[in-house]
Amino acid sequence: MEETKPQLNRMGTEPVGKLMLKMGIPMILSMVLQSVYNIVDSAFVSNMAVNGEAALNALTLAFPIQMFMVAIGIGTGVGTNALLSKTLGQRDYEQANKVAGNSLFLGAVIFIVFVLFGIFGAGAYIRSQSSNALIVEMGTDYLQICCIVSIGIVYFAIFEKLLQATGRSVYSTIAQVSGAVANIILDPILIYGSLGLPAMGVRGAAWATVIGQILSMVLGLIFHLKVNREIQTRVRYMRPDGMIIRLIYSIGLPAIIAQALMSIMTYGLNLILGTLSEAYVTAYGLYYKIQQFVLFMAFGLRDAITPIVSFNHGMGDKKRINAGVRWGLVYTLVIMVFGLIVLELLAVPLTRLFGLSGQTERLCVSAIRIISLCFVFAGTNVAFQGIFQAVDSGLESLILSVCRQLLFVLPVAWGFARLIRNGGPDWLVWITFPIAELVTAGIGTLLLLRVYRRKLSRL
Repeated sequence: MEETKPQLNRMGTEPVGKLMLKMGIPMILSMVLQSVYNIVDSAFVSNMAVNGEAALNALTLAFPIQMFMVAIGIGTGVGTNALLSKTLGQRDYEQANKVAGNSLFLGAVIFIVFVLFGIFGAGAYIRSQSSNALIVEMGTDYLQICCIVSIGIVYFAIFEKLLQATGRSVYSTIAQVSGAVANIILDPILIYGSLGLPAMGVRGAAWATVIGQILSMVLGLIFHLKVNREIQTRVRYMRPDGMIIRLIYSIGLPAIIAQALMSIMTYGLNLILGTLSEAYVTAYGLYYKIQQFVLFMAFGLRDAITPIVSFNHGMGDKKRINAGVRWGLVYTLVIMVFGLIVLELLAVPLTRLFGLSGQTERLCVSAIRIISLCFVFAGTNVAFQGIFQAVDSGLESLILSVCRQLLFVLPVAWGFARLIRNGGPDWLVWITFPIAELVTAGIGTLLLLRVYRRKLSRL
């Protein structure tokens, strides 16, 4: 165990601002590259010679389930990450081994569930959002492949968090980059057909995605076995332990729900926007994938905030907890202001990369320029959620998720869509998101003050 001391001392003694940058930058890159899978597929299929916009619409309809797969994998990983960091901070290595082993067992269960959904549920899910036979066929083909071959996305999420929990996030970033690069290379080959392979269209996009994910998973496994020496990966530690699983999900469930609510929100918005036109659905789906490059940076920093604050919460170090909260909020603000400026300046050229029709392009540009105004508040809310997860305040994290992705979104969007149908301006529905994030940020501030008063002030 001598090898683990420098790493553990670093988590507990290195200046928090510097430590958060060292851990956060690889995580931010990892999360941004995760968004590459969806945006690259969209860019290539939208430029198909035939039915490109219909293919983009099909991927938009499949996207909520892809988000849900990410939600389950990342949520399980977040619970593992925080619990593992805490047990390592307490020097309980046997418990840490069991936490890691149980996360691998949970990955197998999750994978089996997604396979069953891909076989029996994908078609019905796509048909619930569209009556266009071409879109339904393409969406079903794409989603079935992504679900049935979901082993990569599930297990990479777990290996990524195991590496992050020990402060070795650079290795998870290498694995993520490798998978993203493979996806980018394979997309044009499989979608359009080259190197002796036939043009596969949206099926090619799906295969490029899952192959990239599997590559990331394999590299994540290799790095975990090679560098996470303080964690022993043995079959006996993978035996399901009810108490450990409950502890993982007591922390990770809010993260799962937060991500799953994104899926529910997107699915609900697809239905609401579909009452206006297919152009609204396509425009919002494309905007959502573009803005992920910015929002996922906040998610990456959140994944640095959580283990740092959680580790020092386990140590009972109030000063370093406060520093983690402070630096996390400052860095998040900087990231989101930068993202806001970039998207406002590049709204038109970014949209034109996808070869959209005139109305769809105009709606996408207005979505980028209006919805992006909420970035500062959205980043703050994401940082709040990471802080709450780190100090075992899952309820507060859940409240924020419900507010920003459900309570203040779908009813408001439904009302604005109705106004548009009655002659209101076509950009009105996009105002939904700044309203939701602003109100939620106010609620999050009050919840953070309550957590400090009830928990952290007693340390």
